[in-house]
Amino acid sequence: MATNEELILLNINGTDRLGVTATLTEILAQNNANILDIGQADIHNNLSLGILIQCDASTSGQILKELLFKSYELGVNIRFKPISAEDYTQWVGMQGRNRYIVTILGRKLTAKQIAGVSRIIAEQDMNIDDIKRLTGRIPLDENARTPKASVEFSVRGTPKDKEKMKADFLKLATELQVDISFQEDSMYRRMRRLICFDMDSTLIETEVIDELAIRAGVGDEVKAITESAMRGEIDFTESFRRRCALLKGLDVSVMQEIAENLPITEGADRLMRVLKKVGFKIAILSGGFTYFGNYLKQKFGIDYVYANELEVIDGKLTGRYLGEVVDGKRKAELLRLIAQVENVDIRQTVAVGDGANDLPMISIAGLGIAFHAKPKVKATAEQSISTIGLDGILYFLGYKDSYLNEHI
Repeated sequence: MATNEELILLNINGTDRLGVTATLTEILAQNNANILDIGQADIHNNLSLGILIQCDASTSGQILKELLFKSYELGVNIRFKPISAEDYTQWVGMQGRNRYIVTILGRKLTAKQIAGVSRIIAEQDMNIDDIKRLTGRIPLDENARTPKASVEFSVRGTPKDKEKMKADFLKLATELQVDISFQEDSMYRRMRRLICFDMDSTLIETEVIDELAIRAGVGDEVKAITESAMRGEIDFTESFRRRCALLKGLDVSVMQEIAENLPITEGADRLMRVLKKVGFKIAILSGGFTYFGNYLKQKFGIDYVYANELEVIDGKLTGRYLGEVVDGKRKAELLRLIAQVENVDIRQTVAVGDGANDLPMISIAGLGIAFHAKPKVKATAEQSISTIGLDGILYFLGYKDSYLNEHI
C-alpha cells in the first residue's frame, strides 16, 4: 500500500430506509475511494452496514466529513476506525483458510442452542464470519408459527479436533433437541444433483413389510425381525428372507390397499416439489418392495426405483422373492451406478435413510443424512435430522424459505 493511502473501516447502523447504502457509497465513488470489503444485514428493520475503504490520505478528511453530514440527514449512526496495513495483510492471509457451514435446525431455536453451537466453534479456534436465517420470520402467535426454524453459520478456520467437534455437536443436539449439520463449504455443496432415499421409515412413516405381516396375521414376529435388522443386530439379507417366508399365502390385492394408504413422511411433498423444480435426479433405493416404490415414483415423479420383487403365483405371495436382495452393499453400488449414468460426481450426491442398511450409501454420498434414525445410525452418519420432517434437507442444502416461497 502506498504511504499516501489510508484504510478506514466504516460502521453504519440505524433504522433502515430506502437509499441509505446507495447514498453513502455514492459519496465514496465521488471521492475515488476503493471498497475492499462490504457487508450488510437488516434485523427487524435495523440496518447494520460495514464498509472497508481505501482512499488517498489527502481526501480522507473530506470523505469522513461528507459521510458524517449525510448520515445525520439519513438518521443513521456512523463510526470510523483506521486499519493498519499490517492488520489488513494479516486479515487477507486468513481468507485462504478452510471454510465450513454449520446449520442449526429445529422446531424452534433458542438462545441456549445458538450459544452452545457458538461456544463449540470458539473452542475449536474457529471464527464465525456470517450468520443468516434460512427459515421465514417467526410470528409471535405460537399457533401461527412455522413449525421449523433454521440458522446457518459461515465458519472459517481449521478445527483443532474435528472428531471432538462433531461429538460435541451430537451431544448438544441430543440435549437441546436440535439438529446440527457441519459441512465443508466447497463448490460441491452448492451443486448437488442426485438424491437417493430409503423408502420405509424415510419417505413413508411405516415399514411396508410390517403392514403386510399384520394382514397375514404375523405382525409381531415380522416387526421383531425388522427392528433387529434396522439396529444392525442381524444380517439384512437373512432377516429379509425370514420375513418374506412369513408372508406366504397372503392375497396380492392387499398390496394395493396398503399402497393407497401409505403415510407419507412430513415434509416429503414440499421436498420433492423443490428438488424436481431445481433439477435433481431422485432415486428410491429400498430394502422394501418394488410395488410400493413404483407407487411413490408415480406420485412424486421419481426417476429411479430399486427395491425387492415379491414372487406371486395364482394371486398369492409365495413367501419368496425374485432376484438379488437390495441390501446395504447393493444400495451403495446403485448410488455409484446412477451417479455414473447421470454424469454426477459422487460429491454431488445426497443419501437419506434411517437404518443400518442405509449406512453404506450414506457414508459414500457427498451429503449423507440419517433421518429420524436409530441411535447407531445417527452416531455413525456425518449428518442427521431428528427434529422435523424431510424438508429439513433443504436447509442442509442451503436453501432459504424466502427464495423457495417466491419461486417454488
